[in-house]
Amino acid sequence: MKIIIINGPNLNLLGKREPEIYGRRSFEDYFEVLKAGFPDVTLEYFQSNHEGAIIDKIHETGFSYDGIIINAGGLTHTSVALADALGGVTTPAVEVHISNIHAREEFRKHSYISPKVRGAIFGLGLTGYKLAITYFLEELR
Repeated sequence: MKIIIINGPNLNLLGKREPEIYGRRSFEDYFEVLKAGFPDVTLEYFQSNHEGAIIDKIHETGFSYDGIIINAGGLTHTSVALADALGGVTTPAVEVHISNIHAREEFRKHSYISPKVRGAIFGLGLTGYKLAITYFLEELR
């Protein structure tokens, strides 16, 4: 099974940015934990602060991978183009957010990408990524 995790803008600052919301661990450190916890899964990781690069990565992987886990960061709430990219590929996706987007600012309560994914996990910290991998393992094997 081949799964890619795609993180959007500002998620390169995990562990440094607003640790009271996002925690103190970098995603790179947590990614190593995920790889060790799922040795039979080929996990890849991509992060970009640029919408077009994220769309290009979805196009590149969206017909040949078994799953996409996407945390689009702030683009979740603004990007129709990102939603169109997810809707245009055949690889199923799960939306993940570290914080509870429904307990934050009003604008964060709307996701353009939610209608294009199998499901969404939010508010469970980095554990949301682990749960998304587990979903793919249970649903797609």
